[in-house]
Amino acid sequence: MTLLQATQQAFELLLGGDAALWNIIGVSLRVSTLALICAVPPAVAMGFALATFTFPGRRVLVVLLQTLLALPTVVIGLIMYLLLSRQGVLGAWHWLFTQQAMILGQAVLAFPILAAMTLSAVQSVDKRAAETAKTLGAGRMQAMWTVLLEARFAVLVAITTGFGRVLSEIGCAMMVGGNIAGVTRNITTAIALETSKGEFAQGIALGVVLVALALAVNFTMAFFQGKGLTR
Repeated sequence: MTLLQATQQAFELLLGGDAALWNIIGVSLRVSTLALICAVPPAVAMGFALATFTFPGRRVLVVLLQTLLALPTVVIGLIMYLLLSRQGVLGAWHWLFTQQAMILGQAVLAFPILAAMTLSAVQSVDKRAAETAKTLGAGRMQAMWTVLLEARFAVLVAITTGFGRVLSEIGCAMMVGGNIAGVTRNITTAIALETSKGEFAQGIALGVVLVALALAVNFTMAFFQGKGLTR
């Protein structure tokens, strides 16, 4: 099969509503979205705390956060596998090779990105924003919320980046999910499997979906930031 024929077949699969293909896409979107929902609140809170407060061990936490950004996804996958295996600390949960394990692993992957970018976003906010809010009678929590509102677009960019990270990773999903058809097989693991088998049509179709999702997320962010697509 030529590349042109494989590409044509890929679009036929997409437009024809191939059940297996769309199930894979659904698994990816569901797992990545739930992972992000789990990771955003604690990561944003940690990023805000590191940017706002001074306390013992703060520098160590910042360095640790920056180190986690550089860890390969397969290393995170290995750690999660060991924790979730029968002999692991979390073995009693029986989550290994389930979507729950993938959600947990991807939440761990997204956390350092979200926290580090929130830290940077909050640090870039004019310090007078919180002081002005307090002067106008705002409490501590209201002042914190004011700062987050000032940094909202940068935080949204962090969330977008985190979503792109978990949606496109393969190492962790493969190790803790097991690439089980109809259950834990997502876009990236399916692309790797189908390509290794020489079935390029489904791999191309899923690659097209992955690129389309990335473009959709980034264009949406550009729209909300008021930049427009022509600037």
